[in-house]
Amino acid sequence: MTRSRTAVDHERHEVLRRMLEDRRMEIQDKLRSIRESLPAAVAEVKDAEEQSVNDFVQDMDFALMEMKSETLGKIDEAIHHLEHGTYGTCAECNREIAEARLKAVPFATLCRDCQEREENRDIEERAGRAPAAGGYVLSPPTLK
Repeated sequence: MTRSRTAVDHERHEVLRRMLEDRRMEIQDKLRSIRESLPAAVAEVKDAEEQSVNDFVQDMDFALMEMKSETLGKIDEAIHHLEHGTYGTCAECNREIAEARLKAVPFATLCRDCQEREENRDIEERAGRAPAAGGYVLSPPTLK
């Protein structure tokens, strides 16, 4: 006896939703832990060297909090897509994102190929070069 496609889709939907919500809870707990530890760490500083280390740790904690907050936004967006039936579809090419990719990065909005192109464009922009047609930078010819 085979289950209907709707039952399989519903089961997949629930597994993905639980995975996203578990990840959200994990991040929220980590953020709460970081926020709770910050005031205590400042009160314990005794000298300039310790203050320097403490400042570094705080900067790292703030950077981590920012990254975690961005990830929470991506998870919320993924849940929105899940509710509207668009979860797992590449935002760039509209192809299905591989199941393995979604398990590894449940809030992925791009398939692997489109993600690679996006990352290459970012690298090229930071290097001050504009990507050529097709997303590749053409090297100038070498003179001999």
